[in-house]
Amino acid sequence: MNNEVALITGASRGIGKGIAIAMAREGWNVVINFRGAKKAAEETKAECLQAARQSGHQIEAVEVQADISCPTDRKRILESVRERFGRLDILINNAGIAPKERADLLEASEESFDLLMQVNVKGPYFLTQACAKWMQDQKKSDPTRSPKIVTISSISAYTASVNRGDYCMSKAALSMLTPLFASRLAEDGIGVFEIRPGVIATDMTAGVKEKYDHLIESGLTPMPRWGTPDDVARTVLAICKDSFPFSVGEVINVDGGFHLRRL
Repeated sequence: MNNEVALITGASRGIGKGIAIAMAREGWNVVINFRGAKKAAEETKAECLQAARQSGHQIEAVEVQADISCPTDRKRILESVRERFGRLDILINNAGIAPKERADLLEASEESFDLLMQVNVKGPYFLTQACAKWMQDQKKSDPTRSPKIVTISSISAYTASVNRGDYCMSKAALSMLTPLFASRLAEDGIGVFEIRPGVIATDMTAGVKEKYDHLIESGLTPMPRWGTPDDVARTVLAICKDSFPFSVGEVINVDGGFHLRRL
């Protein structure tokens, strides 16, 4: 049994679910954090266990219901991981929300802005802080360990969408998390990375499928297809396997080439 442990926030569906299943398939124990969709989290757990068995691995998969924007919930997540596993090898900051409704920049509410900042920025920031301290302690007791922190951000970190400005602002702020913690933790041997997905087929993008189908067909991305959660998961696995031993603070674009500037 591979006793390494991954904590994946927002893992009941979408990109987080894809990451959890991929890591289980590779023999990782997975902690599936979710906020409200308990049934979906249970389904993710079942699929993780099945994927591990099919690959010949024996793992543990546990669900932890918690809102990362809440300090007591963040504490409870780590207490659950400590109690069950006694270690944490990778934190994957994936949990995030979109605005309840897309509102023009000149009409958007403070309520929506505050909520997105709480969940998409404050939650990952302070969860990372707590996990980083624990990872430092683990490195001191066992220098052979190679803990990592991976944040799943978005092309919205640098792409202006005037009908969801609060989301763009939150993702732009979230992107600063990686250089900050990478700078602070590199000397401790803790790898910190950001994965920046593009247009990914998930529940969150289902409502705008027709719009992005047309944009992709019209050349939005050099690779003419939607991305999938598995595309992101494969990148996470590369980081887990220490494929970038002399890199830290890197932003890895998983966007079909959206970030390229073309004439």
